[in-house]
Amino acid sequence: MKSIATLTMNPTIDVSYDIARMQHTHKMRTDNEWYAPGGGGINVARVFVRLGGNARCYYLSGGATGPALDGLIDLHQLVRTRIPIAGPTRVASAVFEQESGKEYRFVPRGPKIAEHEWRDCLERLGAADCGTMVMSGSLPPGVPSDFYARVTELLRPRGIELVLDSSGTGLAHGIDAGSLLLVKPSQGELQAYVGRTLDTPDAIGKEAMRIVETGKARLVAVTMGHKGAVLARAEGPVFLPALKIEAASAVGAGDSFVAGMVYALHAGKSETEAFRFGVASGTAAVLRAGAGLAHPVDIEDLLQQLQPL
Repeated sequence: MKSIATLTMNPTIDVSYDIARMQHTHKMRTDNEWYAPGGGGINVARVFVRLGGNARCYYLSGGATGPALDGLIDLHQLVRTRIPIAGPTRVASAVFEQESGKEYRFVPRGPKIAEHEWRDCLERLGAADCGTMVMSGSLPPGVPSDFYARVTELLRPRGIELVLDSSGTGLAHGIDAGSLLLVKPSQGELQAYVGRTLDTPDAIGKEAMRIVETGKARLVAVTMGHKGAVLARAEGPVFLPALKIEAASAVGAGDSFVAGMVYALHAGKSETEAFRFGVASGTAAVLRAGAGLAHPVDIEDLLQQLQPL
């Protein structure tokens, strides 16, 4: 299996807590304090390696919180290439309220990136040695909205396959650069890209197929939360309904989906088999509160419950 690399332009230190009940003004004591390295590409790498693959993380890191992120990545035994920045790495929090069973998430925008910093990142990526580059997560302030398109244009001539999971203009420019192996928008992100509401799997499938038919991506996997997911490919769209589970968290579900699907493709699985593996991986990520992401034992169990395609 060829190794992959992941790109995280706006990483996080993910902190999770449990509390009995949310209250304004009052000091709330927490339990089960837990820290993890986070952000799209880092999350993808964590799950991909957990499944048995090899991955290198490219990410920006800086300020007083940067060394803490670097240390957390090392604790997870991930191979890393750090691009130094002046601004502080952001800290995101997930708070699970035990009384209601609801999770509250607080996610900063991230530090402002100087031009020389994002250009340094492009230069480092130009030397990447991998079969696939997974570009995942938001673009922080200061990074041009066509950054993922620039990465695609840089790496595509070298035969490196590109996977994209982002939002807004970063996603739009990345799709329009074309020739992606896989793009994974959510239902809301695809609606923003096409500029209209898509409220059925058929409508989603038709718009996703336009991306495939115009050569912008070989595969388009659109996640729809509790409603399931749609895969567009050359042979046409397929829909997979979601499993009925009790979701404890939403942290890293999309990243786990990408990691699982890319892992299965690298393992030689068919496109539909890889799609099922991605759905099982994304579902596994929400079974537990916090930022633990998907675990292989849960993925295999859920895979047996998904309908065949």
